[in-house]
Amino acid sequence: MGIKSLAKDTAIYGLSSIVGRFLNWCLVPLYTGVFAQAEYGIVNYVYGVVAIALIILTYGMETGFFRFANHDRWKDPMQVYSTALISLAISGVIFLCLVMAMLRPVTGWMRCEGHESYVWMMAVCVAVDAFSALPFSYLRYRNRAVRFALVKFANIGLNIGLNIFFILLCPWLMERAPETVNWFYAPDYGIGYIFLANLIATLVTLLLLVPELRGFRWSFCGKLWREMIVYSAPLLALGVAGIMNQTLGQLMLPDLDRSADPMGQLGIYSANYKIAIVMVMFIQAFRFAYEPFIFAENKRQGQQSTKAYSDAMKYFVIAGLAIFLGVMYYLDIVRHFIDSRYWSGLRVVPVIMVAELFFGIFFNLSVWYKLTDRTIWGMWFSLLGLALTVGFNLLLVPRIGFMGCAWAAFGCYGVMMLASYFVGQAKYPIPYPLRRIGAYALLAAVLYVVGVHLVRTGSQWADWGLRAVLLCVYFGVVARAERISVRSLLRPLMRH
Repeated sequence: MGIKSLAKDTAIYGLSSIVGRFLNWCLVPLYTGVFAQAEYGIVNYVYGVVAIALIILTYGMETGFFRFANHDRWKDPMQVYSTALISLAISGVIFLCLVMAMLRPVTGWMRCEGHESYVWMMAVCVAVDAFSALPFSYLRYRNRAVRFALVKFANIGLNIGLNIFFILLCPWLMERAPETVNWFYAPDYGIGYIFLANLIATLVTLLLLVPELRGFRWSFCGKLWREMIVYSAPLLALGVAGIMNQTLGQLMLPDLDRSADPMGQLGIYSANYKIAIVMVMFIQAFRFAYEPFIFAENKRQGQQSTKAYSDAMKYFVIAGLAIFLGVMYYLDIVRHFIDSRYWSGLRVVPVIMVAELFFGIFFNLSVWYKLTDRTIWGMWFSLLGLALTVGFNLLLVPRIGFMGCAWAAFGCYGVMMLASYFVGQAKYPIPYPLRRIGAYALLAAVLYVVGVHLVRTGSQWADWGLRAVLLCVYFGVVARAERISVRSLLRPLMRH
């Protein structure tokens, strides 16, 4: 599995991730157009907590599965798979029991007072999604990227369809033919239908993954499980700290913001964060292909594989910078994905996009501690980032509001990226082409300043045209330096 195979799988995983997230992204104008800023703030607060809970309930088993399924000591990867599945199933049931036993206080803590159904629905989603992570990892392990994408699309399509049904169609029917929906639809349930749609889509996805839960002997190996836990435990701390780096600012914002409507400010920040999700989509697509790639490449080539990791980093940065320029050049168009009431937060977009690019580079650099079984370093880096996130938010949010959250993410990921690079070069040297990467970053920075701050013709169409020329300049310089042709780009996608 070489760089070309990595590119092909990234494209397929990216199709499900990018198109899927884009479709979910299209729900943002629906939410921001229908719900008040404070209500949308509650939705994002709940999903911030859900993201942290999901990382805890998977506790690094995805990466642990890839590591041990490719490990010479364990000849049967299906035993690794079965052991991890049983572990996640048991922990998911325990989690659900704990939430149900403390439903009322948990509901208050999540700012959903009087809406216990929001909490138990999302608790079920978290438990099922954590369990489903292993079948999805198994599909990646077997290089079944197409089936992976199809199941993801089914989940996304159903979720979007149900959102449109509950939020748009049902109110329309209540006005014109109430007898068709008044037996199950309650207009005042509001944002609760967002969570209900998520729950139904999650359960259907589990049913679609049943084929990946059959055809092997279910067994649990205690010795294997203990080794997986030892390997994955630092990844749990890494994952929790990492997701808290992404969400903690949003969770802290209502308590730190000094405005009259802190939940409304959270809604504005969260809506504009969604614009920067394009970078997150790219990173996720790359991640789906990169983890199986690094372990397979290491098994096949050993120390010879460092060239492949170096090339992967270079092309990742090239693509990430292109995405940044594309979004910033056409932010006047992209901003219409959110309601105009939320445009006061557009200034967070460039800061968040660069922060997410830093995080993607940090993920790329993680190859050294995953291959050398020193995952404890990932935990230390993420804990460092978590401390910086808390410190920056406490310092900045009371002074500059939600922009403090954006700059906190920038500083956190930037430091994590640098720390991982310098420690990694000492522990597992990889010859990254820093001069070339730095040159591309400098080129992108100059083009950003020129295209966004200097191109002011007075005609929006003329501005867009000039920015398109600047994008072509970026791609032309990169293509010439890397000797990339259109045919070489399409070849990995056309094979198979």
